[in-house]
Amino acid sequence: MSAAALKLAVVAGEVSGDLLGGDLVAALKRRYEGPVELVGVGGEALEAQGLQSLFDYSELSIMGFIQVIKRLPKLLARIRQTAEAIIAAKPDVLLIIDSPDFTHRVAKRVRKALPDVPIVDYVCPSVWAWKEYRAQKMLAYVDHVLAVLPFEPAAMERLGGPATTYVGHRLTVDADLLETRRQRAARGLDTQKTILLLPGSRASEIRQLLPVFEQATNELSRRNKDIRFLLPTVPRQEALVRSLVANWQVKPDIVVGQAAKWSAFAQGEAAMAASGTVILELGLVGVPVVSTYKTEWLAKFVLSRIKIWTAALPNLIADYAVLPELINDVLRPGMLARYMERLSNETPERAAMLAGYDLVWERMQTEEPPGDKAAQIVLDVLAHKKTGHL
Repeated sequence: MSAAALKLAVVAGEVSGDLLGGDLVAALKRRYEGPVELVGVGGEALEAQGLQSLFDYSELSIMGFIQVIKRLPKLLARIRQTAEAIIAAKPDVLLIIDSPDFTHRVAKRVRKALPDVPIVDYVCPSVWAWKEYRAQKMLAYVDHVLAVLPFEPAAMERLGGPATTYVGHRLTVDADLLETRRQRAARGLDTQKTILLLPGSRASEIRQLLPVFEQATNELSRRNKDIRFLLPTVPRQEALVRSLVANWQVKPDIVVGQAAKWSAFAQGEAAMAASGTVILELGLVGVPVVSTYKTEWLAKFVLSRIKIWTAALPNLIADYAVLPELINDVLRPGMLARYMERLSNETPERAAMLAGYDLVWERMQTEEPPGDKAAQIVLDVLAHKKTGHL
C-alpha cells in the first residue's frame, strides 16, 4: 500500500531557482513512496514535474532598485496571491527557492496562517554579505536552509540563523560544464588568443559594460596581433547586443544560446565578465577571468553598506583573492586589457588563478547530487515536524 500523497508548495522566482526546484522534486519522487502533488510558482523545470504555476514567474526577474520600485504594486499583489493560494491548499511542506524579496514574504504569510507547516529555504540569502540581522529573523519562518555554497552553514551558525546544510551546487554535476571542463583539460593554449566577452544577461548590465569592453578590445587589438573576441549571449538579449556592437572598430563573434556558451568556454584563453554566477562557471571549467560591474547610482549607495570583502564566489569559497574584481570607477579599459594579456598566456598570474580554481572545485564536491541531498532533507524536516525528532 502506497503512502498518502505528499503535497509540496514550492515558490521559485527565477530560472536558476526553477532548475533547482525541478531537480529536488524529481529526487523527491524517487525517494517518497506515494505521489507528490505541487502547488505554487515556477517555470519549465517545475512544470515538467507537474506544477501548474499560479502566474508567469518571469515577472519576478527584476534587477535594479529603480526597476523594483516601478513594479512594486504588482509584486505585492503577486505575493498576496501566492500566499493565499498556498494557504488554501494546506500543503505538507513549503519550499521557497532563492529570490528572497519575494519568496520570504510569501513564507512569512504562510507561517502566520499555517504555523505547523514546515518551511525549507533552498539557496541561503546573502546574509553573510549585508543585512546580517536577517539571519536571526529567518528563525521565525524558516525551519531549514539548503545552502549551495560550502561556506554558508558556518556563516549562518555564526549569525544565529536557522539550521543550514550544504547540499552542493548543481553546476558541479552539470553535464555541459563537466564536458567543457574535460575539453579544456585536454587542450593547451592556442597561438591565436580567444578572449571571451560576457557582459551579463540583463539589459542594464549589458548597456553598462559593453562600452568598457569595446575600449578594452580596441586596446588589446592595438597591442596584440593575433587575437579574437567571442561574445556569448542569451536569445532574449541578442538584438540588443548586436545593436550595441554594430559600430565597434573590432567586432566580436556573437554566439547565442547555452550550447554556444559552453563551446565558447571551451575555446577561451581568458574572459572579462559581469559579476555573477558566470564567474563561478568560468572558474569551474578553468577559464581565467576578471570580474566586472557597474551599478546604478542608487545601487552605489547600497554597495557601500555591503560588509563582505569580495563579490566573486570563487574568492569566497577559496577564502582568498583567486581573481580580480574591477567595479565602477576602478573598471578601466586599459587595466582590463592588460589583465587579459597576462591571463591568456603562460604567466604566474594565470597559474595562480588556475590553482585557486582547483581548490574551489575541491571544496564544492559532495557525496551525492545536490537535488538528492536536498530532497532527503525536505523529507527529514517533514518527519521532524510530525514526530518532534529526526
